[in-house]
Amino acid sequence: MRPGLGMILLAGVLAGCNAPVDVGRSAYLGHCTDCHGSDARGTGPLAGLFSAGVPDLTALAAANGGTFPDAHVIRAIGTPSEVHGGITAMPDFARLLSGTPARYTAPDGSVMDTTDTVLALAAYLRSLQD
Repeated sequence: MRPGLGMILLAGVLAGCNAPVDVGRSAYLGHCTDCHGSDARGTGPLAGLFSAGVPDLTALAAANGGTFPDAHVIRAIGTPSEVHGGITAMPDFARLLSGTPARYTAPDGSVMDTTDTVLALAAYLRSLQD
């Protein structure tokens, strides 16, 4: 595992490299649309099963003072959340998203071990912000 690979991938997106965004888009379409919808606005066909609703992933930066919350998103993808009516609201997609092991260092200095696919998914979501 190479330290800093997460920052390299995200930096590549910021520099105009579309490869991580394309990988992230594929991961999103394969794993996220049932709940979040193809437009990422929380309107997927399964969204109605959750009384708390499904987050609009295009508004994450707006809800965070205009800054995309990379660390929160990466953590959310890899951490199962609470159960609603017998259905896990947010499964541990890190286990489902195969990829090369990667490490993300958050702005607060905390380090998360993840995969390049999870980082690419975060980069794709970053690209969708309103």
